[in-house]
Amino acid sequence: MAWRIGASSAAVMAAMATVASAAPAPRPIDILARDVERVESARAVKDVQRHYAQFSQFGRWDSMAALFADNATLRWGEETVTGRAAIAAWLRAKAGAMDGVRPGSLHTEIIDEPLENLSPDGKTAKARWMGLRFLGDGAGKARIEGGLYENEYVREAGGWRISAMVYHPQYEGDYADGWTNVGGKDLPIVPPHFTTDETGVPIPPATGAAPRTSATVASLASRIARLNDEDAVRNVQNAYGYYVDRRMWTDVVDLFADDAAVRIAGVGDYAGRDGVRRAMERMGPEGLTHGQLNDRPIFDLIVQVSPDGREAIARGIEVGMLGDADKRQGAWEFSVFHNRFVKQGGIWKLQALNLTPLVRADYAEGWGKGGEGAVSTKPTPPAFLPVARPAPAPVAGAVPSLDDLARKLARSSAYDGVENVSSAYGFYIDDFQWPQMAAIFAVKGNKQSPFAGYYLGRDRILGAVNASWGPAPKLRAAISFHWRTQPVIQVSQDGRSANLRTRLFQPRTSKAAPAGPSEFYMGGVHAGMYPNEQAVLEDGVWRLWSVTIDEHYFASPDWKGGWASAVDRPDGAAPPPSKLLTIYPPDVKISDLGRREEGFRGGTGKTITWPGILPMWFNYRNLVSGRTPERYWPDCVPCEALPDARMTAHGYQAPPTGPQVDGVDLGAPKASENP
Repeated sequence: MAWRIGASSAAVMAAMATVASAAPAPRPIDILARDVERVESARAVKDVQRHYAQFSQFGRWDSMAALFADNATLRWGEETVTGRAAIAAWLRAKAGAMDGVRPGSLHTEIIDEPLENLSPDGKTAKARWMGLRFLGDGAGKARIEGGLYENEYVREAGGWRISAMVYHPQYEGDYADGWTNVGGKDLPIVPPHFTTDETGVPIPPATGAAPRTSATVASLASRIARLNDEDAVRNVQNAYGYYVDRRMWTDVVDLFADDAAVRIAGVGDYAGRDGVRRAMERMGPEGLTHGQLNDRPIFDLIVQVSPDGREAIARGIEVGMLGDADKRQGAWEFSVFHNRFVKQGGIWKLQALNLTPLVRADYAEGWGKGGEGAVSTKPTPPAFLPVARPAPAPVAGAVPSLDDLARKLARSSAYDGVENVSSAYGFYIDDFQWPQMAAIFAVKGNKQSPFAGYYLGRDRILGAVNASWGPAPKLRAAISFHWRTQPVIQVSQDGRSANLRTRLFQPRTSKAAPAGPSEFYMGGVHAGMYPNEQAVLEDGVWRLWSVTIDEHYFASPDWKGGWASAVDRPDGAAPPPSKLLTIYPPDVKISDLGRREEGFRGGTGKTITWPGILPMWFNYRNLVSGRTPERYWPDCVPCEALPDARMTAHGYQAPPTGPQVDGVDLGAPKASENP
């Protein structure tokens, strides 16, 4: 069988197109080597931007500037600077006292939701990112600034570098009053660098014949294995974050090896799996009760696997949104983690969790004065990962065939394709680009319209959003941003289908600060979950098969009190039903889905709104132990009511839903192991 790397590679064992008579036909190993390099390039581009964010957190301006090409430009709104030295100076001046270096200061910038496109020749790339900066000088001043990046990258002798960073400011404000649109103006749509089809093709077909390679089959096998390993480690790290959000300590402990260790800077060390639980219980007992919030989303995650493939490091940024609305208590917490993973029996496990809290601040006070327990010295940052990835060691013993290696590579290429089209969905709905949004769905895909139900097929999906929201305006007075971050992507064995879980991190902005608390406050931070999503490779393009949104797990009625100011609806009254039920009825109503939609607006049972605790559903079992969660729904949500909505009914494999090796599900746990 011939395997495709997304839309970017011909079958490794197939004959290549005719080339000039003077040039020898590329060998199958040449084609594979070129395709491996292209997937590695796509990963390297994203990691360059993540390094930028991680260096920014500790005021490493020279290290940030070193990520730029020789004659790179940085354009920030109306300002433009060129060259590394000028960029370093500008970054330092821009931060001022809010540099993350001075005691009590904060300079945490999260840059995530990548939508990347490698050029056909593999020498350049473009990527769109969302950005949000939390700034404070430790002496009383604090700000928040958010916007969008459209960046360009180039491959130089020293690796991938940023050739042009273009930031479009969209909202900003001092912490005391919250943010509004930049300049108090309507916001334009930032032109994208991509077409709808390009969103699902991060690595396009290569131009020209594959060059002759000196790589061996063993060395390529090792490089592909490291890409697969990176995907697995990312999934475990991100799954850990979702368990922490809900204080699911039993599942957290299951992710760790027996010789586990936890170190929390300034707090202490915890050894063994029992120690892991004690460390977690510092955040409270297992489970959430009414009004409690423990959201700790992960951003800018970099994963590097050791050359021998036995260990890995995951480093990233954690932004905590915490509190108890019943007690009117809220807090922010900014941290960085540097975690070690080990591979045991083919399964990646957490071995050592190292967390460095930087600032914890009461929500009402903010972090302007350095937060709670402000100290005279800054914490020592955990080690940064090298910008250049370590070269894998060749595998020992028998190696797979070239055809099987191409299949394995297709699985990692799929990870990038799914992340790309997932990001595109967020960007398109931010901008009300409804025809483009509908076009990134598979022909027989399905989408939930919030609080109403599911629509099948592109035409019905487009009809629902048009009926609900109308056409896109050229300028927007307000925007609800849909950051789709922290993905857990389980790819099928053949690399043609995937299950996806991703977070909804939702800052909102408007031209002026809204007056008074509101259930639909257009400011502050709100959150939901996309827990049961699927994507497929259709005609060489990654497209969404199914999208489900569960919301809102928390909401901010106003800026002053944030999420901690929420109160229950009077007399437990349910919100009004969606107008779509009348004007454009869904193919499957939420109210027809029984327990799966219990508690959700438009679903069955009593509606739960924040500060109530909505049920949390998972489309995977514990990725280490196989433990089945209390609320487990491995397929698309409307599939029970409409079996033809299953992607397996249309020739796609079912992705793994728990611990897996090479896309093969290791099976459900014993009943005694389930909660």
